[in-house]
Amino acid sequence: MNKNSSNIMALSPNTSNKRETVCIFGTGDFGKALGHKLIQSGYPVVFGSRSTQASTLIPKGAEVLSHTEAAQKAAIIIIAIQRQHYNFLTPLAEILHGKVLVDVSNNLKLNQYPESNAEYLAQLVPGAKVVKAFNTVSAWALQSGTLDASRQVFVCGNDMEAKQMVMDIARALGLTPLDQGSLLAAQEIENYPLQLFPMWKFPVLLSLGLIAFFFFYCLIRDIIYPYVYENKDFSFFIAISIPNRICPILALTLLALVYLPGVLAAIIQLYRGTKYHRFPDWLDKWMLCRKQLGLVALAFASLHVLYTLVIPIRSFVRWRISNLIVSQALNNKTEPLNTTYAWLSDSYLALGILGFFLFVLLGITSLPSVSNNVNWREFRFVQSKLGYLTLILCTAHTLVYGGNQFLRPSSYRWYLPSAYMLSLIVPCIVLVVKFVLIFPCLDKPLTRIRQGWERNPQYSE
Repeated sequence: MNKNSSNIMALSPNTSNKRETVCIFGTGDFGKALGHKLIQSGYPVVFGSRSTQASTLIPKGAEVLSHTEAAQKAAIIIIAIQRQHYNFLTPLAEILHGKVLVDVSNNLKLNQYPESNAEYLAQLVPGAKVVKAFNTVSAWALQSGTLDASRQVFVCGNDMEAKQMVMDIARALGLTPLDQGSLLAAQEIENYPLQLFPMWKFPVLLSLGLIAFFFFYCLIRDIIYPYVYENKDFSFFIAISIPNRICPILALTLLALVYLPGVLAAIIQLYRGTKYHRFPDWLDKWMLCRKQLGLVALAFASLHVLYTLVIPIRSFVRWRISNLIVSQALNNKTEPLNTTYAWLSDSYLALGILGFFLFVLLGITSLPSVSNNVNWREFRFVQSKLGYLTLILCTAHTLVYGGNQFLRPSSYRWYLPSAYMLSLIVPCIVLVVKFVLIFPCLDKPLTRIRQGWERNPQYSE
């Protein structure tokens, strides 16, 4: 009776200003860092350890007791030890009955065990209320206070009250708890820290593939072809010229790929006549990594700007300009100003400057510190309306650069068009389809579908 009543009191809302005692099993790096942070936040902390002797490594102000004594002093016990050492908890099952056990462990590889560590802990101590939390926060971040990159704490558990108590502790530590549902989500939460840039994998691999393709494509057209047919060595193009062709091509292509899944999603919704149906798996994953695709595109656009700025100081460019001047002087003839070319050149530069400015604006608004300060409508306006305007300007920038070369036979070497022509394929497809979708006959039903209307309600069942 006394045991049950003490547990009920411990799990009841804390109405006083005094923090409740938190017990930590484990005196490793994470346990010590978490204990130090808890003490800073006003929580009394007691460590449960095999050795009850006070150590200089234990945070000042914390108490060190045996596992049994420490467990009796707190209703919340943080298990900061590895899964293979959980067996010592079995003899403590009666003492741990009704208490909140917070599992903070991680594994060495994805899906290392059939069940999650938290579920295994719940099986060992069936009377306890197991909650998974804090495994995405590093000991270094807790010790140094630099929690900006790992402020989110995923929390899951079968007991709502126990979860709320753990989430309250997370908030008190300056963290942001996110409720992920029942303990079934523990496996996914444990896999999360083991994934290396999960949302960046597709954009990076795609970028590497496109870099390899366009590098060899430009190598064939701009270096091998002149060497074979004209006996000219342009191998130095590999340093500046070819990268300065590849970077804008990738920037434009990746930017178009940011907006292509949205266009495909609109077509699928129009075809199905409902929004209450999952998109294909590949489209879901594509849409989730659009931010990363856009940031990689911005990186290539920035490189293009830097490469363009160094063009005037290149030896090849200075040689070509001086050669032209000497040729005009020897022939006593000055080339008249071609106003058409001047207009095209200035328009090309103006479109590039405006496109890059909006590109940077899109990148800035995607930062959490900026996006958190705008509402959803403002964010959507920047990322959608200004995003499409950026795509239009960058596509126009490329078209003006070499639009007059499409019909020139000399532009096709070994029947291969200029690389920039290939970069226009995806952006033009996206813009043409988007232009068609804004027609009232398609835009109105699409808007209604996204507001919940269904052409055939039976379809979603």
